[in-house]
Amino acid sequence: MAPGGYANRIARVDLTKGSVSYESIPEEWARKYVGGRGLGVRYVLENGPRVEPLSSENILCFMNGPLTGSEANMSGRLAIVTKSPLTGTVTDSHQGGWAAARLRWAGFDGLIFKGKAEQPVYAYVHDGQIELRDAAALWGKGVHETVRHFQQLYGEKDLSVIAIGQAGENTARFACWINEFDRASGRGGTGCVGGSKHLKAIVIKAERAMPRPQNADAWPAAHRRALATLMDEKNVTSPRKGGLSVYGTNVLMNIVSNMGALPTRNSQLTSFGEKAELISGEHVKEHVLVDDPTCHACPVACKKEVEIKSGPYAGLRMESVEYESAWALGANCDCADVAGVAKLIDTCNDLGFDTIEMGNVLSMYMEASERGYVNGAGGLSWGDVPRMIETIAKIASREGIGNVLAEGTERAARHLDHPEIAMTVKGQAIPAYDPRGLKGMGIAYATSNRGACHLRAYTPASELGLIPLKTDPLASKGKGDLTKLIQDLFAFSDSMDICKFSSFAEGAEEYALQYTAITGLPCTADDVLKTGERIYNLERYYNNLAGHREGSDYLPERFLKEPSTMPGSQGHVCELPEMLAEYYQARGWIDGVVPEGKLKELGII
Repeated sequence: MAPGGYANRIARVDLTKGSVSYESIPEEWARKYVGGRGLGVRYVLENGPRVEPLSSENILCFMNGPLTGSEANMSGRLAIVTKSPLTGTVTDSHQGGWAAARLRWAGFDGLIFKGKAEQPVYAYVHDGQIELRDAAALWGKGVHETVRHFQQLYGEKDLSVIAIGQAGENTARFACWINEFDRASGRGGTGCVGGSKHLKAIVIKAERAMPRPQNADAWPAAHRRALATLMDEKNVTSPRKGGLSVYGTNVLMNIVSNMGALPTRNSQLTSFGEKAELISGEHVKEHVLVDDPTCHACPVACKKEVEIKSGPYAGLRMESVEYESAWALGANCDCADVAGVAKLIDTCNDLGFDTIEMGNVLSMYMEASERGYVNGAGGLSWGDVPRMIETIAKIASREGIGNVLAEGTERAARHLDHPEIAMTVKGQAIPAYDPRGLKGMGIAYATSNRGACHLRAYTPASELGLIPLKTDPLASKGKGDLTKLIQDLFAFSDSMDICKFSSFAEGAEEYALQYTAITGLPCTADDVLKTGERIYNLERYYNNLAGHREGSDYLPERFLKEPSTMPGSQGHVCELPEMLAEYYQARGWIDGVVPEGKLKELGII
């Protein structure tokens, strides 16, 4: 009997030929790599690690997990997996909302696109079938207009649209896919790959049809236990009471700034000082919050819809001033105007940009301008919102300096002959945590398989005291072991595929009980971590084969040699070598390379 939770149906779409074929998931792959992120990486490995990311040979996978679209809490996540044009590594980027659930209700575990259409197309997904349809009239349109077009064409009921904007069409390397106007698969340039294939959108029409648990007797207890942990008032996930639910992700702005761990002005500073309050979740709730939308099967409702009521951006309604985006386009660019930040985020969403990479691109360019490195290109001043909006539009169209900046932070800094001002790892820019004030983020950034990332191992959960396993944010000892543990746990949850925020309350035991009940396959907490370890090593194996070998786990020199000057972390640098040695020992790797013995031990080869 096939495991429960799966539709056991993958669509292979050849965009060059305009053909679609359907296949089942190899059962061994489902058991070893689960779904979502893990299964997507396995398909990308099968396709070959040496393909050029923007060639027709690269594949682009939209993947669900066995819990997606079910009654499981926070199970509305979709993984987009490919070889990244930004990093040259395997990458996966996830989005919430309802698209993932509807893809499962339409009868699919995944869609795999290969080739390049002669003219722009979109994929219409319904009733276990996919049709490629003409999108030429939409090429050149933003995400928001594209979504509205399909809502008018197919009706809003039971519809999800995942689309790229002009950034993806013009192959900006950090373009992303957006669904429901504002829900982004932000990182890694997956939208750039879509644009290179002339794939404008995935349109899904499906009524609710939740997959039933294979073990119906075990499911109620597993579901109740997971829900109880999320609802517990001591956890940040507690609906209407926990900080994540009340303020959204931006509850972190003041906290991280006050501890000297908020990268500011391209990481030249580690705090935004008193200005952090002006773009914080508390300020948003008091001044511009209008709604608390949520995702499929989520009681937390961390999304915070805002409306700007005055000033040049009056009338703007968007979702939402998230922590990462508000930091990237706010503190990191020295912009403390919440209305301006909302407009910048909305502009990125419409054009289809990763806001984290965009904030780093702009802040790098601002520092270069300040230091006289721009070679007569015009430059950009700190916090200049109108010019920032203009520059973002130029990046999307690859006009003038925008053509340079569209290559991403690292390549653009090299173009300016000053790579030292790019805060990147493996070609991808850092998110909203300075590793001089949160040491765990240093080793997590360095060893992330998709470039600098907080979501491979969210060590601040421990360092900020959000989970029972609490650690000192300024201590380096033990952070290698901590990072491996969280990386393995997240690799499993990303493959089920459920929201990372579940881990602020749930742990491996809750994940194992839900996975067992839904799929019918036996699974313990130890199995969760072992499967996660297999997936993480699979990714690293792909990267090793793609050329990312010894010495590929590093941090920008600024974090290693320029001490923090701000309260909370003053005088601190990030002690990466010590943490890296501890991490490699825990992983059983040799200077970032997975030995053959480890691959065999985990059943990868």
